Amino acid sequence: MSPRDPSSIASWHAHVYFDAATRDAAWALRELIASDLAERVQIGRFHEKPVGPHPMWSYQLAFEADQFSCVTSWLALNHGALDVFIHPNTGDELGDHRDSALWLGRSYALDLSALSD
Repeated sequence: MSPRDPSSIASWHAHVYFDAATRDAAWALRELIASDLAERVQIGRFHEKPVGPHPMWSYQLAFEADQFSCVTSWLALNHGALDVFIHPNTGDELGDHRDSALWLGRSYALDLSALSD
């Protein structure tokens, strides 16, 4: 197997997972992210239902490849009891979510049928 070129990563997404019991903590983290990482991430909608391949309620953080170290390090230290799914965007949706993802906290089974090959 030949190695994949990291320059194929156009950007990254992080998805903060929560449920009814952790909704307030998720909102508080979102506000902290908006304050601390405002120049580094775009914050998506606050979904109080599973969306796409994500089995939990979530919101997305989108960031450029050159922000990976800063954003992921910040999330590693500040996600608290919330779980975070992080994946690259290379143009291979299925592979990015299935084979190249990272988890902070617990991991969950994704609904991969929601993704294109």
